[in-house]
Amino acid sequence: MKFEVRLVSASGKKLRIVELVRDADRWKISLDGRVVDADVVEIDRNTLSVLLEGESYDVRFAQSPEGVLNIQADLQEFTAEVDDPRAWRGRQHGALETEGRQQVVAPMPGKVIRLLVQAGEKVEAGQGLLVVEAMKMQNEIRSPKNGIVERLQVKEGQPVNAGEVLAWVE
Repeated sequence: MKFEVRLVSASGKKLRIVELVRDADRWKISLDGRVVDADVVEIDRNTLSVLLEGESYDVRFAQSPEGVLNIQADLQEFTAEVDDPRAWRGRQHGALETEGRQQVVAPMPGKVIRLLVQAGEKVEAGQGLLVVEAMKMQNEIRSPKNGIVERLQVKEGQPVNAGEVLAWVE
């Protein structure tokens, strides 16, 4: 997976190209075409312990409603916008909204680790419904439309297969 990341800090703006390639139980990370030695472990919600080329960092992050990441790494603060080529642009910017009852399916096999909503709850397009962990990565599964969560088909801790229906949004 290749991402364009726009970083903004007190020292200025940078565009970085980050490429992630799965290698057994680790990720190979390339930054601007240069392979870097990195190891990342989630130590708390929105907090990562990062070992980057022998240097250790505690990284805290929060996502704004606009999708911008606010990142604090030790004493440095950044904002980051990530362009994911797999993302559907219309959903991110509200250009299109699906109509009618929609099923939300698992994009990959994994394990449901967190439910973010309950059946009967009102949601907006792009709002997180649940989190699926796959290959040690947490993936927030979002609502395809404004509406009401009609039914959740899964529970926390439940394994799921790719394509399995996770929820219905009316």
